[in-house]
Amino acid sequence: MKISYNWIKDYLNIDLEPARVAEILTAIGLEIEGMEEWVSVKGGLNGVVIGEVLTCKKHPDADKLSVTTVDIGGLQPLQIVCGAPNVAAGQKVPVATVGTVVFKGAESLEIKKSKIRGVLSEGMICAEDELGLGNSHAGIMVLNHDAKPGTPADSYFKIIKDHVFEIGLTPNRIDSGSHFGVARDLAAYMNINAGLDSKAVLPSVSDFKPDNNKNTYEVIIENTIDCPRYTGITISGVTIGESPDWLKNKLRAVGLNPINNVVDITNFVQYEAGQPLHAFDADKIEGKKVIIRNLPEKSKFTTLDNVERSLSSRDLMICNPIEGMCIAGVFGGIKSGITASTKNIFLESAYFNPVAIRKTSKRHGLKTDASFRFERGADPNITIWALKRAIMLIKEIAGGMISSEVVDSYPNPIKNVNVDVNYNNINRLIGKKIEPDTIKKILSLLDIEITYHDGVNMTLVIPSYRVDVKQEADVIEEILRIYGYNNVEVDLHVNSTLSYPEKPNKEKVINIVSDLLSANGFSEIMCNSLCPAAWYDQNEDFDKEQLVMLANPLSSDLNAMRQTLLFGGLNSVIWNINRQNLDLKLYEFGHCYFYHKSDQPYPNVTNFTEKTSLDLFISGNTGRQSWNSRTNTSDFFNIKSSVEMILSRLGVKPESLTTGETDKKYFAESTTYIFNNKLVAEAGRISKSYLSKFDIGQDVYWGHIEWDHLLKMIKKHSISFTELSKYPSVKRDLALLLDRGIKFSQVRDIALRTEKNIIHDINLFDVYENDSLGKNKKSYAVSFILRDDLKTMTDKNIDKIMNNLIKAFENELNAQIR
Repeated sequence: MKISYNWIKDYLNIDLEPARVAEILTAIGLEIEGMEEWVSVKGGLNGVVIGEVLTCKKHPDADKLSVTTVDIGGLQPLQIVCGAPNVAAGQKVPVATVGTVVFKGAESLEIKKSKIRGVLSEGMICAEDELGLGNSHAGIMVLNHDAKPGTPADSYFKIIKDHVFEIGLTPNRIDSGSHFGVARDLAAYMNINAGLDSKAVLPSVSDFKPDNNKNTYEVIIENTIDCPRYTGITISGVTIGESPDWLKNKLRAVGLNPINNVVDITNFVQYEAGQPLHAFDADKIEGKKVIIRNLPEKSKFTTLDNVERSLSSRDLMICNPIEGMCIAGVFGGIKSGITASTKNIFLESAYFNPVAIRKTSKRHGLKTDASFRFERGADPNITIWALKRAIMLIKEIAGGMISSEVVDSYPNPIKNVNVDVNYNNINRLIGKKIEPDTIKKILSLLDIEITYHDGVNMTLVIPSYRVDVKQEADVIEEILRIYGYNNVEVDLHVNSTLSYPEKPNKEKVINIVSDLLSANGFSEIMCNSLCPAAWYDQNEDFDKEQLVMLANPLSSDLNAMRQTLLFGGLNSVIWNINRQNLDLKLYEFGHCYFYHKSDQPYPNVTNFTEKTSLDLFISGNTGRQSWNSRTNTSDFFNIKSSVEMILSRLGVKPESLTTGETDKKYFAESTTYIFNNKLVAEAGRISKSYLSKFDIGQDVYWGHIEWDHLLKMIKKHSISFTELSKYPSVKRDLALLLDRGIKFSQVRDIALRTEKNIIHDINLFDVYENDSLGKNKKSYAVSFILRDDLKTMTDKNIDKIMNNLIKAFENELNAQIR
């Protein structure tokens, strides 16, 4: 939000350096994100001075040029070649000296000493369009005879110079969404910290008086929930035209383009006091009735930008008895707006429900200055002042007669909030004892009324424009803000408490696994927790009934909270593929959200759950192609080994978990890891049906770990140490001919069950499938690491163990030894 320093000074008599003002505003919570110098004429007429043409004669080599000598108050007059037909001796003119940059629209020109048709020219006599003072280029500007040569042009033309602050206004501080609001806060701080002895003051409207009551309009509020207050007034016989310079300069300084005198005044009052206004052409209000109501669903309405919009039945409208005229608090209609032919005006000043305005604004994608203020909470008690202020300015600038009293419909007045505050709490939360008199002064400067005081407790009445102050802590924050955060000394006494984090330390474990994955070539991604609900449409793998929907989504693409990290990961995969980054290894730690229906009429916190997941994504080749190394296409076993690597790092042996396959449609092939009948992890190749939703044309392998369940599993894990075995290990291999349906996990389980104390490791190092082996047969080459920790094993012992394994494989798997 842009705020003009000159405009602030209309309400507060200060003369501080702009940089100091920026520092103070930031200190009181109105953070300055930028500051720039603004001038009413581009370039500020720097380098342009007033000159007097001493002589003027024809150029010897050009009929349309003149050679002049011009006195600009220097030691010697300048020789300037001029092409204007109206230049003559004795004239007072604006002169751009050498080095000056003049602007003509978006174009700029630096004045240089040069020869024009062989004659030296030491400057330029300017036309008004070359200085940005008008649009005429018929000839040079001829000034009054009393203009003194050498006078800077910015002084002669009274160029306005200003400093404009860009304030990063937080949503709760709409009370400072105007120049007066900023001036009010600035005055409060300076009264406490800089010796100022005055408050910011709004212009008086005590001279307001209707000229007659010949054009009164009736106001009817049908929806008092969304429109608690509506005020209006009429003025007749106005002349629509250009605004005066002072008004145009005010608006331009804050980035607004002047339109016409009436619209400019409504914008001026909005930026002055924070109250949006809307002006209607009164002659286009049928039946002289203004009705605030909701129109039927899908009613058509054309706004000022000439766009026909389909209304929701929840959109509040300003109507006449026949049709809508304005989307309340958001945007006006094209039929009832002010035009050059408008003579009579109905002026609106209202207070609308912030929630209703915000929803309508988002529904139609309309962000306006009015909706910005209404949706954050305007002041219901400033409507009449703003109306009188604007109507008096319209009468002054556009003429006309105020032709009605103020019509104020306010059926259910909004009561100010009362807050009880304790002095001890003030000192405790601030960390410093502040004198009661100082506290009272701060409250008074913030327009907070003290209705009860007993030396320890206070009851306060909060002004209606402070929509963010609702409780004691809010009041204390206001006191501290104006007192000054930097005035609270840092206590040399430091208190500390010892805390013992719950085991396992979640953050530490996440960092361990993140380091492990990053060291193995994975890159971390962080996807948005918000996603389109459409991702879950007609999807059997996820329960759409458990989808957490947003009440006020920013868009249909961000209207639900994710149930899985899968979709965000696939979105990241295609984003990279589209940018020729085809070989991917990604991981994400993220939260997933679920809604559980109940019999209660309204959901509460118990209806929602949140869980943490770790997901891995692998696609493309396993490494970069190089002349001295081979690269392979990623496959199922890459994702499987990555998941098992994480489990092993956290002390969970994959072989101790029950494995199987999932029936979910998102996998074309998969493996699952189960513990106590709960899923710990799953990994596999994403099915083509899922990949096609994201236009992914290459295989993607996905690993999913139920992180919360895994942490519970390792909660009681402890690290133990054993001495190295004194006895050597022995490696033996077996080639087993098996049915194709048999898995390696079955071989491993039988071996461990048969020789539990001797076998220390089992590894499948080759798989061979060929029709020569027999129908539906395959060959596994399995290695066994054997060791007896009590003695050295002999060949006899080893043969006995291997025979036991062979018998077990033959009996349980119908295996044959090759």
